[in-house]
Amino acid sequence: MFKRLAATALVAAAATTLMAVPAEATTTSAQLIRTKSSWGKCEDTCRIKVRITNISRKNLFNVKLNVTLKVNGRKVGSCYSNVGRIAARKVRNTGCTVRTARLSEAWNDYVDGYGNFRTYAKTSVAYRYYR
Repeated sequence: MFKRLAATALVAAAATTLMAVPAEATTTSAQLIRTKSSWGKCEDTCRIKVRITNISRKNLFNVKLNVTLKVNGRKVGSCYSNVGRIAARKVRNTGCTVRTARLSEAWNDYVDGYGNFRTYAKTSVAYRYYR
């Protein structure tokens, strides 16, 4: 009977450790990059510049940038850029252009005095690296 209890204890311990591993893997993943975005005057076209800094000692490859542009809290467009490779502790400058009818309409509303023109750009960078 003692062997039977010991076997069930081992199975229970194995089940708890298997469940704990994915939770730890998702919470301990560190960000390897820092981004800084800037843009100038946006009327009907908005050029968004992004500086991507690799702060790790790993070489990043297949780096991609997605930018969502909002004016007064409403999405007016998005753009995409394939950055490529960023070596360890290096910086890459990239950018993309948003040119949509919604952006033009938001600018025309601002010129006509119907509202403000507060711009906000949300950047999302995806990358791969070897462990």
